[in-house]
Amino acid sequence: MKKLTGIIAAGLIGMISYAQPPADRKIIGQLCGCFEVSFKYAETFSPSADYKFHDREEIGATADLALPIEVSDKKLGRQRLLIVSPTVIVKHWREEWTYENPVIWKYKGDRTWVKETLPADQVKGKWTQTIWEVADEPRYQGLSQFVNLDGKIIWQNTTDAPLPRREYTVRSDYNILKRTNRLNIGPGGYLHEQDNQKIVRSNGTEKLIVEEKGHNNYKKIEEKECDAARKYWEENKEYWSKVRKVWEDHIKTNDVISLKEKIDNKLLHEYLLTLAKDYKEKKVSKDEIDGRIRAEIDRFIVPAEKKLAGTR
Repeated sequence: MKKLTGIIAAGLIGMISYAQPPADRKIIGQLCGCFEVSFKYAETFSPSADYKFHDREEIGATADLALPIEVSDKKLGRQRLLIVSPTVIVKHWREEWTYENPVIWKYKGDRTWVKETLPADQVKGKWTQTIWEVADEPRYQGLSQFVNLDGKIIWQNTTDAPLPRREYTVRSDYNILKRTNRLNIGPGGYLHEQDNQKIVRSNGTEKLIVEEKGHNNYKKIEEKECDAARKYWEENKEYWSKVRKVWEDHIKTNDVISLKEKIDNKLLHEYLLTLAKDYKEKKVSKDEIDGRIRAEIDRFIVPAEKKLAGTR
């Protein structure tokens, strides 16, 4: 892997250097568009002979639209929308790419993220990938360079994250997903390959429960296949920009963010999606909506000191 991270990306996109972040941004731009997606996960190894492996998971033939919502030479934000049917669109996670970004929110477990500032030499020439949840709350961040390996553009990073949504409602035998995310990018789409470790972290110790392999394939398809998702976003993008603004305020003014998982057995995104529907149907006015969004998010934010005490 040391050899891999030392290779400077060239070839398909052209020579990439620290002084030319727009060249990398063109690569990131290939992650936007209309895709046919499939998700596959399989647990592969456990250090415990008594561990019972969970069944493989496979979801396929779903359309996915990744829309650019913020674009500059040193930043690209994209919103993911899953198309279940022409009438059922699911707002999925949001992703940001930022160049030489020194601020990293590290996941500490127990739904707590802590802000850290990295020295300039650790971020030089690197892009940070930030994943935000369905409700635009924090999820995970990682940084690395784009490299060219055997004609493939690759970006790879290992970082701690909460349990994935496919698991946090059905199991609680681990509390940290140490994710190695590897993007293999080509002209016809990309592969999001994962080598994950499911870990129990407590009182300064870690125990590996099981390792997992993930293959998420994104194959570009005709743009018209995602027309329903574009229509959904046009009708709802104003509301979600307001949600992002509330989170931006929290990110700028706090060094620790800790969140409740549920209130009255409902997740934050369930409340915000209901509010989005009410706003669209004009049950909530323009004068009220900003305050209503902030009130819902603030209900889930808990005093950082209490959370950090349980993660040290």
